[in-house]
Amino acid sequence: MRRIVVNEGLNGLTANPQSMWPWGHLVFGYVVYSLWRRLSGNPPPTDTTALLLAFGTQFPDLVDKPLAWTFGVIPNGRSLTHSAITTTIIVVTVLYVAHRSSRLSYATAFGTGYYSHLIGDALNPLLGGSLYELGFLLWPLVPAIDYGDGGFLAHFAELELTPLFVVRILVLAVPAALLWIADGTPGTALLRWVRTRFIPE
Repeated sequence: MRRIVVNEGLNGLTANPQSMWPWGHLVFGYVVYSLWRRLSGNPPPTDTTALLLAFGTQFPDLVDKPLAWTFGVIPNGRSLTHSAITTTIIVVTVLYVAHRSSRLSYATAFGTGYYSHLIGDALNPLLGGSLYELGFLLWPLVPAIDYGDGGFLAHFAELELTPLFVVRILVLAVPAALLWIADGTPGTALLRWVRTRFIPE
């Protein structure tokens, strides 16, 4: 089985030049959203927007990976909801519905997380000059790329924790965690409510 040693890619957040791990998407999305809020003069993320942001950063993989790896109804784990075409349709629809219900900040958080996922997946191919690997952004106008996807277990079996990988994770995770703490640890209050409401002592 092909083994990917996680000491390459963008700051150790990627398994190979074509992928980013879930925690990488979460960290990248949160930093982008939090800094954007600060630079635009808005307050930090709230509990709700932080969780919607987190959901947005994982949404494409939550849809595409099962549809491709488990059910085999789309070409690969980076096609349908990884396409910028589909993304724009979904985000515009969510923005429209949220605007009508006066919840625009919710849609903005989700949309930022969603788009940050696509940017995160595109960074390594872009920096490496591999325009072919950016084709997923225009699927189905551009043919699907054969990544040799082998399913969830095969994907995570390729993860090999090297010292350099751990160091790079810490280099990114620590500043992101400090930013999250400076924002007031948004998301934890809602999680505590869910725990007390649905999880008995």
